[in-house]
Amino acid sequence: MVTLCMLGSVFFVFRGQLRDLLQTWLAPPVASATLADAQAAYNRGDLERAIAYTRELHGALPDDTGTLVLLVRSLVYHSYADINQDDLRAEALTYTQAAVIRTPYDMTVLGIHAFTLQANNLSEDAQRVALRVIRNEPDSITARLALSLAYSDQGIFEAGLRDAQRAVEIASLSAPAWQADAYRVVALAQSDLGDYADAAASVDTAITHHSRLLALHFERALYAQQIGDMDTATASYFSVIAFDEDNVKARFRLCEVSSILGERDAAIDWCNQVTVSAPGWSDGWYTLGREYYLNGDWSEAQSALNRCSTLQVAQDVPIEEREFECWYMQGQAAEVLRDCEALIPLYNQYQVMKNTADLSQTWVYPDDTPPICASATSSGDG
Repeated sequence: MVTLCMLGSVFFVFRGQLRDLLQTWLAPPVASATLADAQAAYNRGDLERAIAYTRELHGALPDDTGTLVLLVRSLVYHSYADINQDDLRAEALTYTQAAVIRTPYDMTVLGIHAFTLQANNLSEDAQRVALRVIRNEPDSITARLALSLAYSDQGIFEAGLRDAQRAVEIASLSAPAWQADAYRVVALAQSDLGDYADAAASVDTAITHHSRLLALHFERALYAQQIGDMDTATASYFSVIAFDEDNVKARFRLCEVSSILGERDAAIDWCNQVTVSAPGWSDGWYTLGREYYLNGDWSEAQSALNRCSTLQVAQDVPIEEREFECWYMQGQAAEVLRDCEALIPLYNQYQVMKNTADLSQTWVYPDDTPPICASATSSGDG
C-alpha cells in the first residue's frame, strides 16, 4: 500500500512531464505530420519538432498561411531559447519575405511579416508594415504585437504599452492562442518604462498561458533581477533547465547570478559547464575567465581568457566588437604571474588592433613595454 501511494504521488507530481514524454514518443515522423501535429508540438514547448513539421508542410504548401504563421512563430521563439540561434530569426524573415512577394495584399501574411521584421530588429520597417495591416484589419494580433515592439524599440514607450494592452484585448476576445505573446509584449513595454514589478506580473500571466515557452522564463528572471529578487531569477533559470536539461543559456545566466551574489565557486562551476557544452562560444570563456580573475586564480584566468581572445580572432569577430577584457585581464593575470613570454605578444596584439580600429578602451605601458618585461625584447604581434 505504501509503495502504491508513493507511485501515485510521483505520477501526480510528474503527470504533465509524463504526458509530454508520451506525446513525444507517439509523435508522427516529419514526412506524415499535419499542421495539428505541429501545433501540438508548439503547445507542449517542443519547438524543434514544431519547426521540423512546419518546414516540411511549408515546402509542400507554401501558400498555406496557417503553416507560415506557426513556422515563423516557432523559429522566432526558439531563437531566444539558447545561445547561437540568431540565424533562426533570419530564416523566419526569408519565409515571410517570399510570402509577401507571392501574396502582397494578404493581411495575414503582412501581419506575420511585420512580426518577423521586428524580431530581426528592423523596427521602422515593422512599424510601416504593421500600420498598413492595422488600417485594413484593426484586430490583427501579429501586427499589433509588432507595432508595440517597434514603438518601444524607437523609444516611444507609452505608445508601445498602449498597443501591447490592445494586443491583450484582441487576444482575449478573438485570438486566445496568442495570449502568452500578448502578455509578454505588455511585460516588455512595462520593463522599458522601468515598471519591473508590473512586468514580472505580466510575464507571470503569460507563463500561465504557455508554461513551456522558454523565452518567458528568461524574461521572468530578468525582471526579477531588476528588482533584486535573485531567488525568483534563479528559480526561473532552473525552470528552463527542467524543460531543457542541456540549455547553455540558462547555465550562463546562472553563472552571472552567482557572480552577482558573490558565490564565486558556484559561478565558476556554472561557467565551466557552459564552456564544456559550448567550447566555441567566446562569451562563455570570457565570463569564466573573469570569474577566475575575480577569484585571484591567475593561471586559470589567463588560460580561459586566452581561449576567448583566440576564438574571437579565429572567428573573425570585428575588432570593434571584440571583448577587450579578454586581452586586458589576460594581460593583467600574465603580469601577476610575471609571464612575459605570454604578456609581450598579447600586448603587441592589442596594439595592432588599436592601430587598426577605433577602440574606446585603453591599455598603455610606459615605452610600450610592460615594466616587468623591460629587459625582454618585444617581437611579433601574437
